[in-house]
Amino acid sequence: MGLYEDLVTQTQMNYSTYYSVYAAGKTPYQLSKKTPISYEEQIKNFAQQVKEAECILVGGASGLSAAGGGDFYYEDNASYRIYFGKFAERYCFNGAFAGMMHHFETREEHWGYLATFLHTTQTAEVRKPYIDLDAILEGKDFHVITTNQDTQFVKLYPEKKVSEIQGDHRYFQCSRQCCDETWDAVKPVNEMIKAMGEGRMVPTELIPRCPHCKAEMFPWVRGYGNFLQGTKYDEEYQKASEYVQSHGHKKILLLELGVGRMTPMFIQEPFWNLTLSLPDAYYISVNDKYDFLPQQVENKGMTMVGNIATVLEDVRKEMEKK
Repeated sequence: MGLYEDLVTQTQMNYSTYYSVYAAGKTPYQLSKKTPISYEEQIKNFAQQVKEAECILVGGASGLSAAGGGDFYYEDNASYRIYFGKFAERYCFNGAFAGMMHHFETREEHWGYLATFLHTTQTAEVRKPYIDLDAILEGKDFHVITTNQDTQFVKLYPEKKVSEIQGDHRYFQCSRQCCDETWDAVKPVNEMIKAMGEGRMVPTELIPRCPHCKAEMFPWVRGYGNFLQGTKYDEEYQKASEYVQSHGHKKILLLELGVGRMTPMFIQEPFWNLTLSLPDAYYISVNDKYDFLPQQVENKGMTMVGNIATVLEDVRKEMEKK
């Protein structure tokens, strides 16, 4: 187990111990009571911290994608209707994830929905918050840790710079975990979408099956079933661990973007731990709901509560000033 995975494991145990606190949208840690500086000062400090940092560890979560229009996961909104219209009209799901949990009458329709879901993220253009973040990171030494599976980061950066610790919509795995392998999901999904047309079902013969045991595949993503924590999973964590170990002695900025209350153990709390333990670390969190800055690191960081897209756009403008 590498350094970063060890941090995650520790915080997962904490999550289990204080589950009722997390479930209420809170944190068991004692938070700072310092009065935050103004928004304008926060933007300037954000930009200055980026400029001064020798390296940056980015933690990108669901709120980052939601701020750019990837907001169809938990609600029946305009975005959901655009991408999932024929299923929304038939079933009135309250967002994309509700459909993922639905027991369709046939596997052909299940895969029709699943293919629609995967195709939506696989083919989505890079969203504006990511483009602004990319401009902010220009010329910097950085690494990305993400719980997002929507492939936004790997559309921008080589895979060696991104740790996808919760999986990736571009890959399938065996649902039985009969082997430690993953397979391309992009081409099969494209074939399913073309064959489905305006309908809701894919042909039976296009349902992907493991070449070894013939069981159905499913996306290599936590939450679909037996998430394969094999070689590829270990490699994703190892990239993160190696970056922290080789850069932890430098002036490092830990930048947390859009972490919600369902998964604080993968980015937020490990970042708090690193901020406290690394000698020259600084922590910035941007979130549209939660103002969580632990008292122990209140002099080594700040939190910004606001629209992530707006914050990143404003920081980019600040950094581009001559």
